[in-house]
Amino acid sequence: MQTRNPFIDDLAKVASGAMGALTGVKDEVEARVRDQIAKILDGMDIPRRDEFDAVKAMAAKAREENEELKKQIAELHAKLDKP
Repeated sequence: MQTRNPFIDDLAKVASGAMGALTGVKDEVEARVRDQIAKILDGMDIPRRDEFDAVKAMAAKAREENEELKKQIAELHAKLDKP
């Protein structure tokens, strides 16, 4: 957008250039932060989601089996306690 005042036009160009530079800096900072976070997470011993889900399923199954075994033990104790 051009005005009759070249000073205002120059200020608009400078502001536009500054915004473009700031956008570039912002993008660069975000990329570096993502890289640093990825490096930190890679160094941690965090299971993947599929590994977590598999262990969670195994634990749920083990709890169910444990409950069934408790019932069977209680039944056996009841049989042993009968005269």
